[in-house]
Amino acid sequence: MRVVFMGTPDYATKILKELLSAGVKVPLLVTQPDKPTGRKQILTPPHVKAWVKEKDMRLDIYQPKSLRSEDAREKISAYNPDFIVVAAYGMILPAEILDIAPCINLHASILPNYRGASPIQSSILGRDKLTGVTAMRMEEGLDSGDILAFRYVKVLDKRVDELFNDLSIAAAKLTLCVLRNFESIQPVEQFGADASHCTKIKKNNGLFSFDENAKDIHIKYRAYTPWPGIFLENGLKIKKMELVDGLGQNEKSGIIKDISKDYIIVTCRSGLLKIIKVQAPSKKEINATEYARGKRIEIGNSLV
Repeated sequence: MRVVFMGTPDYATKILKELLSAGVKVPLLVTQPDKPTGRKQILTPPHVKAWVKEKDMRLDIYQPKSLRSEDAREKISAYNPDFIVVAAYGMILPAEILDIAPCINLHASILPNYRGASPIQSSILGRDKLTGVTAMRMEEGLDSGDILAFRYVKVLDKRVDELFNDLSIAAAKLTLCVLRNFESIQPVEQFGADASHCTKIKKNNGLFSFDENAKDIHIKYRAYTPWPGIFLENGLKIKKMELVDGLGQNEKSGIIKDISKDYIIVTCRSGLLKIIKVQAPSKKEINATEYARGKRIEIGNSLV
């Protein structure tokens, strides 16, 4: 079995690792171009490429800016794949690529829920109890191809990075199962009327106010940590928090109700949050109690 693998983040790395560990031949990795990151805009490779280089894997790496070219079609076709496996690659595959071999996408939701770029965050924001991974036979539409198989994963109280890890493990196992049983699988058509869609996460999605209720803020924290993170209008980032009370009504929001050795308790429109670590603009992440003392903020004062 020869597989061309297309993916970019850690989610894709775990799936590729599982394929290689199982003895699947992966002669070519297709991933996004290196991109400048951070304040210094250092050119950084995608996670999956960095892993392949670190482990000195013997597979070619191809990083086209676009797949809509004859060069891209010829490059991928030259490896004569039995399958093309796609996991969070980041580009829509045109018909010229889809026609090379069966293209199987590992989408991080139970389709047709959350078609699009941010299914994991959307599942948390939607307060779902269950999410999962769907193996789908790709077509030109956005995550609309026939379903081959799926696996459920419990959301619980996890942050997006934790849930991302759980889903990548489930996706890796599911990929092998689908490849090994592909000929006997009966694809199931998606019912488009039941579909929901999600968009790409932007930095300003992380903006919040203590005038919101504590449960909503905590859900936003879980969905957007580590990126883009959640932050107040003054730029203060909340790096670590816990929900204390989601129901109690408060006269004022954003007021420090308690200061402990390792955290502070802050009022919201309703409910309380335990703020453990914060980061002021252009500063290092510090303990919330240390921040309050540095700002000479006491119990009864506003955090902002």
